[in-house]
Amino acid sequence: MIRRVRFGGGSSAADRFLRVFVRFVVLGYLFYLVPVAGYIVDAAALVAAWWTPLAVTAIVGSALAMGAATFHPDVSRIRRAAAVNAWLFVAVAVLWWPAWNGGHLATDDSMWLTLVPGLPALSAVAAWRTWRPFAYLAVVEVLVHTIDRVVRDLPFDHHMLPDIAFVATYSVMFVGAATVGLGAGRTLDATIATTHATASAAAAAEAKSAERARFAALVHDRVMSTLLSAGRRETDERVVGQARRAVAELDDLRVGSDPQSGSGLDAVVARLRSAATEVDENVTFAVNVSADGSAALYPRDAVGALTAALAEAVRNSVRHAGPEAVRAVTVDAAPGALTVTAADDGVGFDPARIGDRRLGIAVSIGARMRALDGGDATVASAPREGTIVTLTWQEPQR
Repeated sequence: MIRRVRFGGGSSAADRFLRVFVRFVVLGYLFYLVPVAGYIVDAAALVAAWWTPLAVTAIVGSALAMGAATFHPDVSRIRRAAAVNAWLFVAVAVLWWPAWNGGHLATDDSMWLTLVPGLPALSAVAAWRTWRPFAYLAVVEVLVHTIDRVVRDLPFDHHMLPDIAFVATYSVMFVGAATVGLGAGRTLDATIATTHATASAAAAAEAKSAERARFAALVHDRVMSTLLSAGRRETDERVVGQARRAVAELDDLRVGSDPQSGSGLDAVVARLRSAATEVDENVTFAVNVSADGSAALYPRDAVGALTAALAEAVRNSVRHAGPEAVRAVTVDAAPGALTVTAADDGVGFDPARIGDRRLGIAVSIGARMRALDGGDATVASAPREGTIVTLTWQEPQR
């Protein structure tokens, strides 16, 4: 089945890492409920009736809200929900003191708060960066172990520091691994941005080289042949027409840097055809024009982006579609709108598996078209079913 995707508009690696990581933390809360349930019931007899329901609802409820936030496109909501979960755990621990009725657990039992501080510390990793999650873990460990000593009626000098150190060491491994993992996502994003910038610069240089080649071809095919004909005193109407066309094309190049000026449909089609056939001289080219499209003018920046993206699409097809692939380009023109389709019947690929890693698609096609006001690009393909690249430009409503 052919899949259609838009390249270059996906979320960052850091955001994807954060969503998956937070869902993992939420699952940890849910799994911990089962083994901790007995400890919660035992400790409920030592506090006021309101504290245990409040504590469980605040901690688990905020964890579920944190998980729900991972399905929202704005990742800042995830970080805020994670911060709420981390602070609510601290609040629950602090509120234990006024709720305590003075009772004690058996010496061999543990206060259930001491069994889960690693989870809110992982929430702190999702909410904050650098040293803050580690400081949070240290504070939480002291809080819950102090409560544990009181509720078990143990002296504070009875192995308290070794107990804190043991549990903290166990938790800090996960906090450290999570911190490094989320940091790797940010590093990956920075590397991708640098790679895309390099690829974009290379694409711009290639487009400039193609423009120079177009100018050289114009000088050779139009200007020199016209001058040679005039030098032989061939002053019939054919030479005059040839000279006029040469001057018109030179004028088209001269004002080409003005984004407010427009190109006629014939010039647009000529540029698109030249861009495609320079890469594959066997590509078939078709033009469909609406009833009033032949007299329309198209912005030069739009034509330039479409031309460069089309050249990259055909180039990608030549490189990856296979030696037997047949390519076809179709241009659909209407006033204020252009659609260019480059299709082949080659080996195809799964766009979902390639994603933004194929820089020719992500940068030279997708990013270039979406940088154009009113531009867009989609790629539809499947293994052994060919590839269709669709480039569109629609004049924005002012």
